[in-house]
Amino acid sequence: MAKNTYKSNTFKSNQGKTKSKKVRAPKVQLNFLKDRRLQLSVGFFLLLASVFILLACFSYLFTGKADQSVVEAFFDDGQTVKALGQEARNWMKLLGALTAHKLIFAWFGVAAFLIPPLLFIFGYKIVWGKSLISLQRATVFTVFFLLWISLLMGSMSRSGDGVSEWSLYSGGIGYQMSVYFDSLLGFGTILLLAFTLLVFLIFYFNITQVFTLKKATTLTTEKAPVMAEEGQEAPVASKASEPKPTDSEPETEEEPTGDSEEELKNWVVSLKEEQEQQKAVSQPEPAREEPEDEPAEEPQEIELTTDIGATKEEPKSDDGSLELEIEPQTPAPEPRKEAEPAFEVEIKETADKLVEKAGHYDPTLDLAKFQFPTIDLLQEYSTGKINVTKDELQANKDKIVETLTNFKIGISSIKATIGPTITLYEIIPEAGVKISKIKNLEDDIALSLAALGIRIIAPIPGKGTIGIEVPNANKEMVSMRSVISTEKFMNSDKALPVALGKTISNEVYVADLAKMPHLLMAGATGQGKSVGLNAILTSLLYKKHPSQLKFVLVDPKKVELTLFNKIERHYLAKLPDSEDAIITDTKKVIYTLNSLCVEMDQRYDLLKDAACRNIKEYNKKFVDRKLNPEKGHKYLPYIVLVIDELADLMMTAGKEVETPIARLAQLARAIGIHLVVATQRPSVNVITGIIKANFPARLSFRVTSKVDSRTILDAGGADQLIGQGDMLLSMGSEITRMQCAFVDTPEVDEICEFIGSQKGYSSAYMLPEFAGDEGDGGKADMDLSDRDALFEEAARLIVSHQQGSTSLVQRKLKLGYNRAGRIIDQLEAAGIVGPFEGSKAREVLVPDEYSLEQLLNELNNN
Repeated sequence: MAKNTYKSNTFKSNQGKTKSKKVRAPKVQLNFLKDRRLQLSVGFFLLLASVFILLACFSYLFTGKADQSVVEAFFDDGQTVKALGQEARNWMKLLGALTAHKLIFAWFGVAAFLIPPLLFIFGYKIVWGKSLISLQRATVFTVFFLLWISLLMGSMSRSGDGVSEWSLYSGGIGYQMSVYFDSLLGFGTILLLAFTLLVFLIFYFNITQVFTLKKATTLTTEKAPVMAEEGQEAPVASKASEPKPTDSEPETEEEPTGDSEEELKNWVVSLKEEQEQQKAVSQPEPAREEPEDEPAEEPQEIELTTDIGATKEEPKSDDGSLELEIEPQTPAPEPRKEAEPAFEVEIKETADKLVEKAGHYDPTLDLAKFQFPTIDLLQEYSTGKINVTKDELQANKDKIVETLTNFKIGISSIKATIGPTITLYEIIPEAGVKISKIKNLEDDIALSLAALGIRIIAPIPGKGTIGIEVPNANKEMVSMRSVISTEKFMNSDKALPVALGKTISNEVYVADLAKMPHLLMAGATGQGKSVGLNAILTSLLYKKHPSQLKFVLVDPKKVELTLFNKIERHYLAKLPDSEDAIITDTKKVIYTLNSLCVEMDQRYDLLKDAACRNIKEYNKKFVDRKLNPEKGHKYLPYIVLVIDELADLMMTAGKEVETPIARLAQLARAIGIHLVVATQRPSVNVITGIIKANFPARLSFRVTSKVDSRTILDAGGADQLIGQGDMLLSMGSEITRMQCAFVDTPEVDEICEFIGSQKGYSSAYMLPEFAGDEGDGGKADMDLSDRDALFEEAARLIVSHQQGSTSLVQRKLKLGYNRAGRIIDQLEAAGIVGPFEGSKAREVLVPDEYSLEQLLNELNNN
């Protein structure tokens, strides 16, 4: 480098002495070219020229033949430009026709389409000063393929007679080159094209560098013992340590050829130095203290100063740090792997062959053209900005501080975190203040703030602060669209993702129903339970394919879940003999719950045969084709049971509903059956102990009393909520307050209409049949030959009153409960009364006494 610089400087100095006048002219010209205005003009010209040439050439493919006469007339007859321009059919008129004719017909053929991108790259570099790709590499690439594609198209378009109708795609240059090489090589021209393309790729992508490095790596490994004996460190050469050349910086160091050992040693040492430099450069820079723009989803925390005393400063640690030396542990020997059984090896080999032949099983191919609902079906009810003024924050802060000061409680600091409906004030009390003392002032703080729903968290779990939740004066509605459209939900990898709403810190809360694994919801009338159920169902519809998820919907109210009737053939499950997929009759609810228990037992049998512990492992084995469908195995979709009002079922059916719900809650999570149960009356006779023990996840909207709050959450606070979707979610020992996402009935209707209009399955997902204990089996077990003496009298009593009640028989015939119960069982076996229906009276199947006498005569004759 020094030698070349010396020569160039000497040459310039000599030139300056001999021809001093001629040296000044290039300087003026160079300064003129550095004018930014000229550069921008040239850059924009190249950008527009690239677009102009691209449109002209593309139009030439359709109008080239029609414009041939116009081009020839321009060069031969010399007609006026105006007349020829009117005749030209090219999109860019006469100039476009002339340009495209020269580039395509006369010169390069279709390879001319490489010229506009090159001009655009140069123009972009000049205007914005940034290179899309290396200018040098782009120029080399364009020049090579201009000639290579022209020769290729010329060789392919030439026919035996000479020129074919496709020869224009090769251009004049391509045609002349093909004629020359055809006379020189004949069919060998194709081999020449392949060879030149291979050589170009080798040089263009620097493929020789990879081969050389591999050779050098091998030599380095072989020479390592020799270097170690000489006292040098033998580095480990790897592909990751290879310096990558850039387009802007040419390579200055040549790689060793391996012929000289001294050259190899020098190269290895230089390679090690480069690695150390790269490590030093790649170390992260210290964090800057410049403020960054926070996204709307992040919590807004505002430090509020207090006037009651100075905040204590925390002692700062010294800059010096102690290094902790850790002795390397000797790795434990790996356990010896036992040989797998022969039949398992055979199954794996068979599965691998099936996967190679047919690929993994895809359950979504059943409805391959199914489209998920779009975000446009949901409405945006809010702007996403929280309307809390600083004056409101400061006023609330002053009232909180004043109230605590009146009770002689000092505060060292206070901070506010703004949410959509609630603002959390975090305070740090001074030393010596009891937390219980602040907790007891909940009503006093609520009185001073004149706000509804003050809730004190003392202390906040995981923080050394005490939280005071104060409702905002202007609440912000959380729309379902703002929650569904976030990356946190759309990119969620959870099995059953549910977007519930936003927390106090304005963060989207996405839970996994499969890990809850069951959810118990409660809240007074009009506080948001139905909206919460719709939010859960909507979230699952936006994420899960119909082949992966089924719903069992129980709606005793008969009006809340009827909108989902439209997706019966896609997402709903029902009993085989049921007409409506949404269950409203109490009797069918009992059969459905017991049918789910049968489904649960059948799925556990499948998991047992497949040697799997849960549905995730089972479905993965089935997708990998390790399970044989001929043996009863099938892909198992998740099943979500939704009960809108549990209190009504408990009143009408009692134990008959409680038992299957408890069974499902205890056992069903491993096989993919999950429960979402809602009630507006969270009393102990509705949410019994056996149900409550198996629902670890509880979601409570506003309730009317502290007793109800403790029943649903095992803690207070639900009675202090402000309503309209304000809720508390209890997951174990952690309670999170959030605002439920709002989805209106028309939105749910549009989503169901969008799904229902698509092609679905032939019918809903069929649950297994369930024969009740009071069904036909009871008739077969009962021996009617040994009837009670009062059987006929009881039958006439029942038919005359049209009421199949045990208490009626017991009271009218003055019998004990046990004997009256046996008579009722005999009447059921004889077909006079219907099966047991919980607290309701049995249905009387015989309409009148005349029909009864005929039935009794038949029984006596038999």
